[in-house]
Amino acid sequence: MAESSLTVGQVAERSGFTRSALRYYEREGLVSAERTEGGQRRYARSVLRRLAFIRAARHVGLTLEEIRVSLAELPRSRTPTRRDWTRISKRWRQRLNAEIEALEALRDGLDSCIGCGCLSLQRCLISNPGDGAAARGPGAVYLPKPLREAEHGQ
Repeated sequence: MAESSLTVGQVAERSGFTRSALRYYEREGLVSAERTEGGQRRYARSVLRRLAFIRAARHVGLTLEEIRVSLAELPRSRTPTRRDWTRISKRWRQRLNAEIEALEALRDGLDSCIGCGCLSLQRCLISNPGDGAAARGPGAVYLPKPLREAEHGQ
């Protein structure tokens, strides 16, 4: 085991993730740790980059499965390079653009509704008189699709 390995407490402190989150991500196969003879976890320093990647990916709405697929493309035999990260993050661009577009539509819709001052549930585009939205399916059907997907943000 490398002399520069980190304990679970050190990784938690450096990454900002709780110890339980680190154990969870390890169970999910997103990060790995070696064990000492006494069974304590020891992480390679490169795990901090993987955790930063996980945090960024969660912030842009990637699911754990999408994160798992992306991380599986990174080399385990060496620390990922800038080129490795760039290749993976380029795929986020389309998703981020769709997310931004959906959030702008939501913002603009809320702004015009709140800004008009009518407060009329009969005319408001966001209201749902007579539960007419039920025919469109489950969830908040008036939200742009990227903002109402079941897996979003989980």
